Amino acid sequence: MFNMAFTMPGVSVSSAALSASRHLLCLAVWALIIGKADSQNLVTDDVVVVEGEVATISCRVKNNDDSVIQLLNPSRQTIYFRDVRPLKDNRFQLVNFSSSELRVSLSNVSLVDEGRYVCQLYTDPPQEAFATITVLVPPETPTIDANKDIVSDGEDVEFTCSTTGSKPAAEIKWLKGDQEIQESTGKVEEDPREEKLFNVTSKLVLKVSYRDDGLPVTCQVEHPAVKELQTMKDLQAQRYLDVQFKPQVKITPSYPQGLMREGDTLELVCTANGKPQPKLTWQRLDDEIPDRAILTDNLVIESLNKTDNGTYRCKAFNDVGESYADYVLFVYDAPTTTPPPTTTTTTTTIPTISEGPNLGCCKGETSQEQATPPTTEPSVHDSRAGTEVPRSVDHAVIGGVVAVVVFAILCLLIVLGRYFARHKGTYFTHEAKGADDAADADTAIINAEGGQNNSDEKKEYFI
Repeated sequence: MFNMAFTMPGVSVSSAALSASRHLLCLAVWALIIGKADSQNLVTDDVVVVEGEVATISCRVKNNDDSVIQLLNPSRQTIYFRDVRPLKDNRFQLVNFSSSELRVSLSNVSLVDEGRYVCQLYTDPPQEAFATITVLVPPETPTIDANKDIVSDGEDVEFTCSTTGSKPAAEIKWLKGDQEIQESTGKVEEDPREEKLFNVTSKLVLKVSYRDDGLPVTCQVEHPAVKELQTMKDLQAQRYLDVQFKPQVKITPSYPQGLMREGDTLELVCTANGKPQPKLTWQRLDDEIPDRAILTDNLVIESLNKTDNGTYRCKAFNDVGESYADYVLFVYDAPTTTPPPTTTTTTTTIPTISEGPNLGCCKGETSQEQATPPTTEPSVHDSRAGTEVPRSVDHAVIGGVVAVVVFAILCLLIVLGRYFARHKGTYFTHEAKGADDAADADTAIINAEGGQNNSDEKKEYFI
């Protein structure tokens, strides 16, 4: 080689300068290529698909200058080169091809199709964009079990719900009726059939009451694939509560309504709610039920009278237990058509005793009493029987008794007064002693011991 140098007036160029010029030219060309590649933006999107469904991959280019677009699988095998499919997998189908997009569909997606797919643009250097396919596997239909088929009121029952083969792991929600229950425990395990799948188990312990009888307990599975497929009803299981409880008894008087009176017909209806269905019996506390009573589940007593008063009990029993309700019967007098007296007038004559040796006439003093009408105190309601027990005082009877007593006392006073008036001032002497044996009046006077000579022996007695 020759080391040449060109000489011009005032200018001198060497080979080193030419080398530097070539280097600058190469840098300019490379920068132009890079700028052109950056202007062609290659983009794609991740895909989430349910197992068995169709996944679509779209490779899109902005400002393409007719560069070649191709799609590769996670193993870097070419699926489509422009609109040609080198890969022999009929599940891949061309949806759209243009200078700006290559769109390919993958049908019947399975777990083996998961991975990172490559969109590639042949530029210098080539551009790449990645689309990740995620496959969702819905869980299988759940199953629900209980440790007791029949439970009694107040007992605990444990439910177990299981679902298998889901990706990602499913979530289990519990409901009693329409109410969600949070108190549950869950466990997640890998499915031994497939390492990417999961099995889920959840347990729920419930304390039940008689009000829960017949309510459904629902085990509901929630999963992203479920929302996609809209198969919520296919991923739940139910079990109905079968709760046994002792009877609850109630007595209702069907007829008559209100007070029970003599001659009425009483009908008591006994209702009992329990599981199993309870049996009913009637009894009367501290006495026998009247012979004329008709006994079924109800109690009917015709022609009521006061001997029927008492407490009647309806008892119900089943395999769980027994209970009862009481009804207190109080029979009132039959209604009368005679109105009660409103005013009572009593006239009493009180005699006076005249003084003197002879029985005098009686002077009467008349007085009148105006009796107030009998009043009745408010009745006391018996809450057990639904009847009223009267509490009243008959003032007319009391007034009559007092009048009789006063009249008897007055009669006794009159008799005593007449007796004392008759014997007042009576004297006994011996002036006529011996007169009874004389033959005539002269002899009587002569023989009398009460003469002047015997006047000092005169005695006087007063009774």
